[in-house]
Amino acid sequence: MKRLFEVLLLVFILIFSLSDAFADIYKCVDPETGEVIFTNFKNEIFGKKCQLYIRERTKINKNRSSFYTYSIKEEWFEEVGNSYSIDPALLKAVAKVESSFNPRAVSPKGALGLMQLLPTTAELVGVRNPFDPLENLKGGALYLKKLLEEFGDLSLALAAYNAGPEKVRAYGGIPPYPETQQYVKAVLYYYRLYNSHLRSAKR
Repeated sequence: MKRLFEVLLLVFILIFSLSDAFADIYKCVDPETGEVIFTNFKNEIFGKKCQLYIRERTKINKNRSSFYTYSIKEEWFEEVGNSYSIDPALLKAVAKVESSFNPRAVSPKGALGLMQLLPTTAELVGVRNPFDPLENLKGGALYLKKLLEEFGDLSLALAAYNAGPEKVRAYGGIPPYPETQQYVKAVLYYYRLYNSHLRSAKR
């Protein structure tokens, strides 16, 4: 019986991996506070059903030899990076760690899109549609630029991007949260990796 279960599980995984992925997004509003939450789970929050916000069928192209399985253009990182005076490789590293280049990603904490902006952060940087990958990238770049200017240190800016600037200010450095510490290490790792790729491509 155990062997049969394992076989059926494997078949299910194979069928799912070969099928198109659906990325419906639901918008939920707290009737008391007006707080808006986006989620990719169809359930009840605040005692009422959430309304469908975006219905999308995302077909993954398995033949593409790039970092992306979604409609993200490589040149966007170069263009946005130059516009905000941020290394394109750094933007790409943040996008990789934040959403793995998924413009429809929704985190358990409510962060949205390619650069995983919270609704309050999206509003702060003027992003109206967080699921538009280019708009989200520009918003994330602007937010990261603000953090770099405030803290004057890449690791601290990345920690603030993950845990919030108030936490970095309170601790006077990278907060002692395993998630944040691992986040900073991961972004720096991909930053070095993408920088190496870009230097090799320009030779």
